[in-house]
Amino acid sequence: MPKAAPAGRAPWWARAAAAVLLTLAAILALPAGAAYKVEVEAPKPIREMLEEHLDLARYKDRTDLSPDQFDYMVETVGEQVRQFTSTEGYFDPTTTTRVEGEGDKRVVHLMVDPGARTLIRNVDVQVTGPAATRSPAQVAELRSKWGLPVGDPFRQADWDKAKEDALVTLQSHNYYGARLAASQARVEPDELRADLSAHYVSGPAYLIGPLKVTGTRRYPEQIIYNVNPLSEGEPYRVERLLELQRAIQNQPYFSNVQVDLEPPPDADKAPDGVVTAPVSVRVREYPVHRLNSGVGFTTDTGAQVEGRYSYYNMFNRGWTFDSQARLEQKRSYLFAETAMPPDSRNYRNSVYSSYERTIDIENTDTTSLRAGLKRSRSRERYDITTSLDFYYDKLEPEGQPSQISKALVPAFAWTRRDVDNPVFPRRGNVINTQIGVAARGFVSDATFLRLYGRIRQYIPVGKRDLVVARLELGADLTGDSSSQIPATLRFRAGGTDSIRGYTYQSIGTRSGASVLPAKYLGTGSLEYQYWFKPDWGVAVFWDLGTAADNLHGVKIYNGVGVGVRWRTPVGPLQLDVGYGIQEQQFRPHISLGVAF
Repeated sequence: MPKAAPAGRAPWWARAAAAVLLTLAAILALPAGAAYKVEVEAPKPIREMLEEHLDLARYKDRTDLSPDQFDYMVETVGEQVRQFTSTEGYFDPTTTTRVEGEGDKRVVHLMVDPGARTLIRNVDVQVTGPAATRSPAQVAELRSKWGLPVGDPFRQADWDKAKEDALVTLQSHNYYGARLAASQARVEPDELRADLSAHYVSGPAYLIGPLKVTGTRRYPEQIIYNVNPLSEGEPYRVERLLELQRAIQNQPYFSNVQVDLEPPPDADKAPDGVVTAPVSVRVREYPVHRLNSGVGFTTDTGAQVEGRYSYYNMFNRGWTFDSQARLEQKRSYLFAETAMPPDSRNYRNSVYSSYERTIDIENTDTTSLRAGLKRSRSRERYDITTSLDFYYDKLEPEGQPSQISKALVPAFAWTRRDVDNPVFPRRGNVINTQIGVAARGFVSDATFLRLYGRIRQYIPVGKRDLVVARLELGADLTGDSSSQIPATLRFRAGGTDSIRGYTYQSIGTRSGASVLPAKYLGTGSLEYQYWFKPDWGVAVFWDLGTAADNLHGVKIYNGVGVGVRWRTPVGPLQLDVGYGIQEQQFRPHISLGVAF
């Protein structure tokens, strides 16, 4: 026999039956009634929740409700209010309902006093299994970071999240098979207190085992083993599996990668509480041919169209051929490269050539031919490249003789990416350094040492805002004339990613009507971004710097301005208006690219 309900309140089975009938009636469109309005008076968070979830609020625009259905919703609204407010820790609300008017003039006034909020009195988090003795520091961290501590208001959503976060803390480091064995939230409404308990079973500690690769048909499976950063026998951490996944995805061969552990069936019976589990890698391959195209625009070099063709299985050994053509209003660019797959140390060897021509950049045309050999390695946070590059440049200033120069440059480049998000970073920095050398007589017109460095620092402010700082330095150290160094190895400043408020590459060595590239470069920037929505922000900035052949009495150029920022699905869009203080001019700066 069903348990008797408190006086003045229908039995639970009667309420459930009525709710079912109400739903069926709405579906079958019983005799129509008029729509009505609902006005809720309650603290803002409670009001917003009730206006979204109460039946009275959800059905207020329906014209197919019968009078009986409307009356039932009014009579039972107090019970619904109690159900919803209890998820926020209010277990004893007072609800007053008043209906005014008739027909479509009806207004339901709902006044809710949520009462006092229930607070957490006790928290008991227990971890049993090997973690209790093998990883006491990890268990202590789990307890210290418990998301619903003593004294906090009880909320159902916070309770669910605290349990899930604690489980993830165990599962993401060492204890892959951890589970929540039992949990209880014991609420005492009369005392406005809640006692929480959660019991986790850690299961055995997991060690990384060998890779098990599936899905390779076109490309050598060895590629995956060569880029694998894991070591057999190291403790399991989810971050390390993600690092392996990203390392494979960064290769041009695979469109989809799934990485996970494969626990043995008898893992929980491990006598010493330690299990070695193989790592399952499932891949989906790209076709051997790929053709891409794109369009874009920047205020530096204008509109652009681009085409790219790649072939990924030369000689049936995973060698790649990559070719690219880009046509811009002030720039043309051709590139071709043949590269071997990564070797056992994750190095890629390649040979390349390129052609670049810029037209009317500060009354100067430049043609550059390059060819070279490269050996590079790309890791999670670091890239290194050793290269031997040959440059042949022709610089054509307006109204002056052409400057032809060549150089054979052994070079080394190092890049570190330490940011929280590679596409939309808010914290960390990106550092790039380069060093190269050339010697006159060794296929070079001048002896010089080329140094270049750039750092961009991201500093979060509050929950959304951001400070971006940039510093860029470059130098060609030589006793020869700068005109004997290839133009593309010298420096100019000005433009979108340099000193805003000035024309692209308009800062350098003035020669007649032209601006020529210089031996020294220094630029810096400070930018504050205010994000008033998750994907929309505004910015204020100050840029400064110069490019010159002589550092004595050098002129520093300053630019200030404002801009708009938009995090688009294909990357960041940047629209700035800069004011060049020395030139007393406004310049727009737009950076936008869309690939398809």
